[in-house]
Amino acid sequence: MEINQLTERVIGACIEIHKTLGPGLLESAYEECLCHELRLAGFGFERQRSLPVAYKGVQLDCGYRLDVVVENKLLVELKSVEVLAPIHDA
Repeated sequence: MEINQLTERVIGACIEIHKTLGPGLLESAYEECLCHELRLAGFGFERQRSLPVAYKGVQLDCGYRLDVVVENKLLVELKSVEVLAPIHDA
């Protein structure tokens, strides 16, 4: 599946979750629902994948946690905020 098709399907799942549950839940709840939707759609995914940081020639495991990686192609970073701020742009 092309990345654009994959992205479209994942965004559709996120919209469905938001329409069903509405705003105000913790990110962990939305993540659980998204993973359920991805499972139903037959997508491969990984939750909370570690992404190490290289610092002065040393790889540090305390880097980042990727919320959901879909089909080893698409990174989904979930946010549950009232208003998106510039810091949320990536």
